[in-house]
Parts: sequence; structure tokens; C-alpha cells
Amino acid sequence: MPSSSRSLSRAGAVLASWRPAQWAAAGAGAVLTAVVVGVPTAVVPSPFFSRSVPVQWWNPPVLAATAVLAGLVLATFVRPPGAVGPPRTDGPGSRLGPLGGVLSFLAVGCPVCNKVVLLLLGSSGALTYWAPLQPVVAVASLVLLAEAALRRLSTADVCPLPARA
Repeated sequence: MPSSSRSLSRAGAVLASWRPAQWAAAGAGAVLTAVVVGVPTAVVPSPFFSRSVPVQWWNPPVLAATAVLAGLVLATFVRPPGAVGPPRTDGPGSRLGPLGGVLSFLAVGCPVCNKVVLLLLGSSGALTYWAPLQPVVAVASLVLLAEAALRRLSTADVCPLPARA
């Protein structure tokens, strides 16, 4: 086992070795994340949801970065073609990804559309206290997702699944 669960060079090598199926899973995961986070928060316009507060300039880039990072993390759970056994679902970064995704949802969402925030702070409190914190929450969510991707990619080849005979 390596001394650290974080290595940009190991993560890059793993990405370079990915097969089309893993890249397809990453792309599908990114699109799914963009829809699951973007539509209910109305960052992605749809007839299903609306916002009381306009989308901020930083919401679309945060949603895009969230989608890319979440897609990479999700693809690490896909078993590579030719591997035997179940995909690796534990290990470094397995809990950071979901936490980063939830924080991203809270970060890009309308501050007065969040029922919990409204219950706790009221509409003026949501705009006064929660809205200014959302960019900080966005940065935290992206850091968590990036850390999850780095850890999962860095350790993907530590205990590789055996190839089929």
C-alpha cells in the first residue's frame, strides 16, 4: 500500500489507462449530476422549477465543475472491462464525494427556496446570512469533490481487480 492516498501522478496515470467504458461512465455521471443538481436549483432552466432569487454569476461554473468532478468520482466505482469481482465501493474518498455533492446542491440553490434555511432563518435571514455563505459552501464542495476524485484515482491501482482468464 502506498504511503499516501493522494498522488496527482498516480491519478493521472489511472486516468490515462481508462478504457472507453470508464470515460462513458464519467460522462454519463457528469450529465446526470448536472441534471440532478441543476434542474431543481433552477441553474439549468426548466419548466419544473423556478427561483425567487436570480442565478448568480458563479452558479453555472460551480455546477459545471461539480458535474465534471462528480462524473470522475462516479466512474471510479465502475468495474473496468475484463475485471473480475465487484467494483471497489469503499476506500479513500468514498464518503467525500457524496458530501461534496450535497454541499454543491446547497451552494447553487436559491437561498430562499431552501425550506430548512427558511425555517431556521426566515426569508430575510436567508438573504442576509445564508446567501453570502453560499460561495464559501461552493468552494468547500468543490474541494471535497476534488479530494474524493484524487484519492479514489490515486488508489485505483493499489489493489487492482484480477483480469479474467
